[in-house]
Amino acid sequence: MLLKARISEDMKTAMRAKDSVRLGAIRLLQAAIKQREVDERIELNDTDVIVVIEKMLKQRRDSITAYESANRQDLADIEKFEVTVLQTYLPQQLTEAEVLNILEQVVIDTAANGIKDMSKVMAAIKPLVVGRADMGKISGLIKTRLA
Repeated sequence: MLLKARISEDMKTAMRAKDSVRLGAIRLLQAAIKQREVDERIELNDTDVIVVIEKMLKQRRDSITAYESANRQDLADIEKFEVTVLQTYLPQQLTEAEVLNILEQVVIDTAANGIKDMSKVMAAIKPLVVGRADMGKISGLIKTRLA
């Protein structure tokens, strides 16, 4: 099943179950997908939808940090719930060992031998791990590996 169709079905399920919190999170996701489709005048495929989800997850994580530092745990809890809903639409996450194996292979393939080659490695690894690993963590691993 396509990811957009799965999201629509989950929205219908949440409506039938009168789960307003989950419904709100799914509607936010659908709105973000629709906005990108309208802006770019394209039909998003699953990979593009995953990119939208990752962007939303990053926004939610930043909001959680801000809310917790402002002692607004009630708002942080809402954002945390939205994170859990959004994560259900991502593919199975890679383990750290799998990420390290992919990274090592990319470093060999790109003949990277220093921190100056970081952008080359990032460009090569991104399509291999999109939606399956946090690019921020991967960036740190690449820096460590190339240093």
